Amino acid sequence: MQKFKSVEELINQLKPEKPVYCIRKNSVTSASKYFQKNFPGKVLYAVKTNPHPLVIKALIESGINQFDVASIEEIKQVKQFTSSAKCSYMHTVKSPESIKEAYFKYNIKTFSLDTREELIKIIKNTNNAKDLELFVRVAVSNEHAEIDLSKKFGAQNSESLGLLRLAKQYANKVGLSFHVGSQCMHPISYTKGIAEIGNIIKKTNITPDYINVGGGFPTIYPDLIPQNLIQYFKEIKKCLENLKLNKMPQIICEPGRALVAESGSTIVRVNLRKKQKLYINDGTYGTLFDGGTPNIVFPAKMIKDTSSKIISKKLTAFDFFGPTCDSMDYMKGPFLLPNNIKENDYIELGQLGAYGLTFRTQFNGYYSDEIYEIEDKPIMTMYDKDINKAHMVA
Repeated sequence: MQKFKSVEELINQLKPEKPVYCIRKNSVTSASKYFQKNFPGKVLYAVKTNPHPLVIKALIESGINQFDVASIEEIKQVKQFTSSAKCSYMHTVKSPESIKEAYFKYNIKTFSLDTREELIKIIKNTNNAKDLELFVRVAVSNEHAEIDLSKKFGAQNSESLGLLRLAKQYANKVGLSFHVGSQCMHPISYTKGIAEIGNIIKKTNITPDYINVGGGFPTIYPDLIPQNLIQYFKEIKKCLENLKLNKMPQIICEPGRALVAESGSTIVRVNLRKKQKLYINDGTYGTLFDGGTPNIVFPAKMIKDTSSKIISKKLTAFDFFGPTCDSMDYMKGPFLLPNNIKENDYIELGQLGAYGLTFRTQFNGYYSDEIYEIEDKPIMTMYDKDINKAHMVA
């Protein structure tokens, strides 16, 4: 993979016609080490967030050896780099064939479920294996999340009691898990989730081998500035201690966005300007999906090239249209950019290391697979050079 010192160097050398995706390996490493140092338990990377080989390899090299996978393809993506990493199949709805292949071909022992039917399916398709680790996923409030995941997954508290008792009969080890939703903006959501876990433990008198607090850890966007991640970790640790268990289960988490969002950005070119509307060459059917329906505002920066053009210091709020013929290919923003931006100018959009690559389609024939490694800093960061501290710098 070709490497550049900065996005400016990339643009001035390549002058790309298509959108370009940038990966900052150093950013992945910094975030990974920060989580491993400060989270009070084990870190499983949620592969769905960004399965690019450079990202997976950087995480492994930084010390992460456990992965949250949701498909056979994601298992393959991890296993091509390491045979020793532990993959946990945390999707609660799996096909019989996938369960069988995961267990017998890839030696996957850890599965998640939120229904009795799924539990039976797992037991049946592993031939009543005695070495399973079974996680019961509990539904919790997603009220502080930008993207609500509670409607699709998770057993209600009353259902979880019976599921845990049943899983305990068939599993070598059992776990309880929850997910507070994507881009969770307040640590109190983890307080509520752990309280639900505590109620289940009390009512069943079963102390699980694992408590999985899931993902949801936020990154920083121009209009979404979360608390320092240390506050999230402190809240989780305090709530776990308040359970007053005789033996503390192993604690795990499944971060995705917080680990890799800063590492990725997309460079787009302006095809047309209509007043405060910019028509650009990537959009919601490409790497910018999150700028559409969830309306996440990406940090934006006009890229200075070698021309003599002076970039205006006056900023204007723009909204974007992507290149396809679909009017839903729209990003409301607002994206703050120099007032004199025009056709053929380049813009870097940040915080796209999470889901930018995985949501791409080939709708209308618009698709770019131009990916490069960049060594400069992301537009925004929550991580200081000193990984003992985290701060936010725009």
